[in-house]
Amino acid sequence: MPLFWRIFALNAAVLVAATVVLLLGPVTVSTPVVLTEALVLAVGLALMLVANAALLRVGLAPLRRLSRAMSTIDLLQPAPRPLVTGHSGIADLIRAFNTMLDRLEAERATSTARALSAQEGERRRVAQELHDEVGQTLTAVLLQLEQAARRAPEPVRAELRQVQETTRGSLDEIRRIARRLRPGVLEELGLNAALKALITEVTGHTDLTVTHRLGPDLPPLDAETELVLYRVAQEGLTNAVRHARASAVEVSLQRRGQDVELRVTDDGRGAAGAAEGAGIRGMRERALLIGAQLSVDRSATGGTEIRLRAPIRQEGPAT
Repeated sequence: MPLFWRIFALNAAVLVAATVVLLLGPVTVSTPVVLTEALVLAVGLALMLVANAALLRVGLAPLRRLSRAMSTIDLLQPAPRPLVTGHSGIADLIRAFNTMLDRLEAERATSTARALSAQEGERRRVAQELHDEVGQTLTAVLLQLEQAARRAPEPVRAELRQVQETTRGSLDEIRRIARRLRPGVLEELGLNAALKALITEVTGHTDLTVTHRLGPDLPPLDAETELVLYRVAQEGLTNAVRHARASAVEVSLQRRGQDVELRVTDDGRGAAGAAEGAGIRGMRERALLIGAQLSVDRSATGGTEIRLRAPIRQEGPAT
């Protein structure tokens, strides 16, 4: 029965019941109205309203649950679908809402995959240009400065040496940026080696103390899962350096049954109650691509703990 007719039937049943009581019962209405008759009618009206409200509350309860789900749903944080309850129109509405969510999540995953793939491609291109173009140019400048310093008189030679050191520092910084844009060690040596190189790089350029616990029984993973794990660890360390004001961070990668779990825990000021920035939302989008679960909570030390639990997906055979 459609929702309109169900509500109409409920109200009609209450009114018919009230009419039958008035016709068959001893209740009458005098002119002017007697106090006892007014009391009886008031009680009857109150009972009708209470019965009507109770019936409507029960009948429309699935709509309230659906409304709460619609107001709190977040496509970046998958949640259980609303249960398909109620009759006819209400059940159809909840079923249509769940279908819409499935379609939106699938379309978002597809568009996000394309965007992140394009982003990684652009990062590779920029890293390659930094390494090949800017890096080689600065290397040539260093050689020219070396030759000029050899022929220059002593006061000028000292200044040229200083320019050499500045140029060499710029070259190292460009190479470091290129490595962050395109983690070649990840493709060549695997996830464990890439995480260790990332930690070494962070500790070499900051005062942050980073420890790691990488499980010895980690299974081989497909390239997409490894890249997501690496990027989440990279973003977690970047947040610890730039925003958390942390002094120590622990990076852990362990096997948990049929999943692998990455945890990045710092002792900084924590992120409880703070709005999620682009970095965390980017991590959530990457997690959705591989069917992983991402959580950002307060750590035991009062800082932030980023936890990513990803299903083990091994690289398929070459075709």
